[in-house]
Amino acid sequence: MTNDDPVIAPASQDAAEQQIIEQSKRIDFYITEYSVEILASKMRDGEYVVPSYQREYTWEHERKSKFIESVLMGLPIPFVFFWEMPDGKLEVVDGSQRLRTLEEFLYGNLRLGELEQLSLTSGFRFADLPESRQRKIRNRSIRGIVLNEHADDIARLDMFERINTGSKIANTAEVRRGALAGPFLSLVVELSNDPLLAKLAPMSEKLRLERGYDELVTRFFAYGDGLTEYRDRPSDFIFEYAKKMNQAFREDASLASTYRDRFQNMLKFVEQAFPNGFRKTARAKSTPRARYESIAIGSYWAMRERPELMNFDQAQFEVMSWVNGPEFTSVTGSDGANARARLEGRINFVRVKLVSV
Repeated sequence: MTNDDPVIAPASQDAAEQQIIEQSKRIDFYITEYSVEILASKMRDGEYVVPSYQREYTWEHERKSKFIESVLMGLPIPFVFFWEMPDGKLEVVDGSQRLRTLEEFLYGNLRLGELEQLSLTSGFRFADLPESRQRKIRNRSIRGIVLNEHADDIARLDMFERINTGSKIANTAEVRRGALAGPFLSLVVELSNDPLLAKLAPMSEKLRLERGYDELVTRFFAYGDGLTEYRDRPSDFIFEYAKKMNQAFREDASLASTYRDRFQNMLKFVEQAFPNGFRKTARAKSTPRARYESIAIGSYWAMRERPELMNFDQAQFEVMSWVNGPEFTSVTGSDGANARARLEGRINFVRVKLVSV
């Protein structure tokens, strides 16, 4: 320790230790082992529940085949995490893609693709394997960690987030769906399916299934309502915002209509003013998030400032003169994209361009 290092006082040490003890009480679990046959059959029979905050069955055929190849080779399989529900069923906290792939291979019609190490098994279904190999696969064990029913909702959602640290932001949208079910999130889900949004902001099927449109809608509202409490951590800020808005929607049911109109009017305006929508080019099949944020929220702020903009035609805005220019490209770049100054800068860039028409 140097002379400049802060000294932790005994009282602070005691408080930290007490916090560790309290948080540890939320995590009550046991470790077990399940055979592949049990895991697959319980998935088939609905004994395992996949919650709403997890992504849909999105593994590509190649990834499914590679996973089954690992099982055949006897390679270590990561733990599967469960939460024991009050009715005795197990909710899958992490591992649903692996479990669904096992179910599809043993009881469905999954035919393996081209395998790297087991090339002679390429094209096989489970029934094509010798009976002896089928038995060995069924008896193969995979370890599981089960949070018991006394672990609270936040504990299991926290575990899901920590397990998936470093994964794409879509996972955060999935967690919000499950943790914050309520009237505001219901509106987000509704608006995420708006055909005009899909037209103006295309994304891959994989991102769509991972709740990519949920994320775009939620960010529009969260950032559009103001960034006073934003501290350069989008997931924390949006989570707290969604929780607050669920309560606000419960207290005032008319807010749903107000926010629905706000989002849909923004989409209509973007369609009217921006020839390429949120895309870089007319044929682009993806939507950069920073570009979406700047155009969507910048347009909303501009309309709030000058409502008559809704009546202008595309030629009056002349957005093509700047929307692909070096200045806009710079403010929507990835470096420090989540810093508050950069976020406000790119939103206000669009706002100023539009209100100056």
